[in-house]
Amino acid sequence: METIRTPLRQSSSVNVSRGDEVGGAQWAELRSVTSEVDQEDETEEAGPGSDITTLMLSYHHGSRRAGVLLCVCGVTIFTTAFLLAYAVFSGHYCSQVGVQEEEQHGGLDKAPAESGAGLYLGQLRVMMRRLLQDEDIHNTVSRVSRASHPPGSSEGTLLASEVLHRFREMHMDHTWTESLYATLQFPHRSLRSSVWLLDSAGLVSEQIPLNPSDYCPYSATGTAMGGVVYANYGRQQDFYWLRSSGVSVVGSVVVIRVGGDVTFAEKVWMAERNGAGGVLIYPDPADLPQDPRRLGLNTHTAVSEHVHLGSGDPFTPGFPSFNHTQFPSIQSSGLPLIPVLPISATVAAKLLSQLTGLSCPPSWRVRLPYVRCVVGPDLSSARKVKMSVNNEMMPVLLNNIFSSLEGQVEPDQYIILGAQRDSLGPGAAKSGVGTAILLELARTFSAMVKNGFSPRRSLLFVSWDAGDFGNVGATEWLEGYLSMLHLKAVAYFSLDQAVMGDDILSAHSSPLLVDLLDAAIRQVEHPKHAGQTIYSQAEQNGGSWRILKPLYVNSGAYSFTAFAGVPAMELRFTEERAYPFVNTPLDSVARLQEVLGGRLGIAGRSLGELVGEMVLRLAHDHILPLRITSYAQTVLQFSAKLNKHSAELQSRGLSPQWVFSARGDYGRAAKALQSAIDHSDLYDPATLRSYNTRIMRVEYFFLSQYVSVVDTPFRHVIHGHGEHTLSALSEHLDRLTSDPERFDEKRFRRQLALFTWTLQGAANAMSAHVWNIHTTHTQA
Repeated sequence: METIRTPLRQSSSVNVSRGDEVGGAQWAELRSVTSEVDQEDETEEAGPGSDITTLMLSYHHGSRRAGVLLCVCGVTIFTTAFLLAYAVFSGHYCSQVGVQEEEQHGGLDKAPAESGAGLYLGQLRVMMRRLLQDEDIHNTVSRVSRASHPPGSSEGTLLASEVLHRFREMHMDHTWTESLYATLQFPHRSLRSSVWLLDSAGLVSEQIPLNPSDYCPYSATGTAMGGVVYANYGRQQDFYWLRSSGVSVVGSVVVIRVGGDVTFAEKVWMAERNGAGGVLIYPDPADLPQDPRRLGLNTHTAVSEHVHLGSGDPFTPGFPSFNHTQFPSIQSSGLPLIPVLPISATVAAKLLSQLTGLSCPPSWRVRLPYVRCVVGPDLSSARKVKMSVNNEMMPVLLNNIFSSLEGQVEPDQYIILGAQRDSLGPGAAKSGVGTAILLELARTFSAMVKNGFSPRRSLLFVSWDAGDFGNVGATEWLEGYLSMLHLKAVAYFSLDQAVMGDDILSAHSSPLLVDLLDAAIRQVEHPKHAGQTIYSQAEQNGGSWRILKPLYVNSGAYSFTAFAGVPAMELRFTEERAYPFVNTPLDSVARLQEVLGGRLGIAGRSLGELVGEMVLRLAHDHILPLRITSYAQTVLQFSAKLNKHSAELQSRGLSPQWVFSARGDYGRAAKALQSAIDHSDLYDPATLRSYNTRIMRVEYFFLSQYVSVVDTPFRHVIHGHGEHTLSALSEHLDRLTSDPERFDEKRFRRQLALFTWTLQGAANAMSAHVWNIHTTHTQA
């Protein structure tokens, strides 16, 4: 740290030297222009002056003519000097405008921070890179994952105390905890969950052994009995194939495999909607490596995950679970009504090998031994399956831990970084890596402040509790501050599961953060390919656009955007071969290091630097570098799809014109706001504040005001869940051609109205005009 302090003290005392080192191009250019102008001024003054003397000596007899020439030359000298001076000062002004524009669009290394710090973005980058340490990341992951640490456990409480102590050692501006009670579900202490095979008479012929610690939090308790149906990944299209093939899942126990970009909660929700009596979820070797000759799961290990289709405490939906508040008895609509159990590949093979019935589609084929892929629902010898889930709800005290660095210009605007701290297993990748990067970034930025960095906006570092139960700690905090966050929170970066490899970067993100990410990946070196940036490596492997992915329900970033309307991002390094140990008892630091070839610290540091780059830009730039026009393209794509069905819709008395009008209004409003920013005086504090406030609210404008936060917490019309969303509207629209009999005109009209009203409201809010719907559109 001392090696950083010394150059900073030297550079702050010698401004010219600092300009030469970091802002050299600008300062050298200005000195060069000034020097040239001075030389030209001297030449102009000496040259014409000598000519006048000569003229006066040669033509002393023509004094009148000489006087005229003297006047002409004097005017020439004055005009030349004026024009040169104008060029110098106007050039200097233009260079300032250029800095201003580049700060908006790309973040200029030469742009100085405010508040008298005198540090440039390039200097801050160098400082951050020097301070980030990979060794600390590895050590913290090892400490966090030494044992299971679920919320409320002695190990979890001890870890919370250690994280709080680490924050306090950094001497940041504020460090505190917020505690709350939430209802969590755990396996029953005396009653075990079980799976049995029943004979044709309904008697138990075999009890299948299960690991008593394997369970799915928030499963319904009780029993289910029936035939078995294999439903692939449990996606909507999988159940559609079963239904169209004449295979009913009503009353059956549905066996679903892990993966398919579908969470456990979504799988169970789809099974329940289709009438299933219970669900068993297993890891197939085709998705998660289980080859005993290579690093992977053993066939006796199950994967656990919560099954609440939502986030936060499911018994206080839309409300914060503060222990001093009394609530009526409310239950989240996302809680399943059927029992769910995780099972191993060995148990799945035992069940699926006895199925009879229709053969699976080729893409559904499993890699289980002795299993011929059929979908059921009948088992050989007229057998049936019975499952029983015995879990219990418990109130648990949770602790979220906060530490912050105050901004010097706009301290009430927060850039938030967070990571899950708890884990039902060791959680090296699940919670260890995120906690380690969070603490390392907090230490790094704290040291940077001590060494001269003055962030324009505040930085908030948070260690969340109960992440394994559906981001309960984070969501309860959001619910408690929902009315103010869209005015305060600039962006959120989730560090959960940030390193499960060191090759492929994925960014599950709000589109508003795309430009910020694009600039950052061009700055950071790839952890596995020395000498190449993440951007250049991605371009070699099909294009950097592949990095960006949509937010998903179980992401630590999802609630911030879909529930609170805050732009959020979750970054992750992975391998082509999936890391198989997440949500299992095998997620240890030793296995994570083996997957990474001993480069855990390097990969963690690279991810930390990438997040740090984006945080620096948000903390430094005058205008927030968010792409406010991004959603216009998303809506345009839907409009094109809607236009293809225009004839069918109009034949049913439905017109898409209202949507087209709202889309056009939003696109124009977004472009107008961006144009106003580009052509404004961004050195005026009042102007800056006004524009930044409007930019921060763009995400919030897409939260539907026409649905209840209690009944439909994920109100975002692009990223949320429910009838009001663009995805629900698009899926219903597809039925016009795929399944016309199931197209519901009344329901579609309502969906269209909910989406269009929200989009039009966003357009009006951005342009600050009063909403005025033309009467020609009201009958759409």
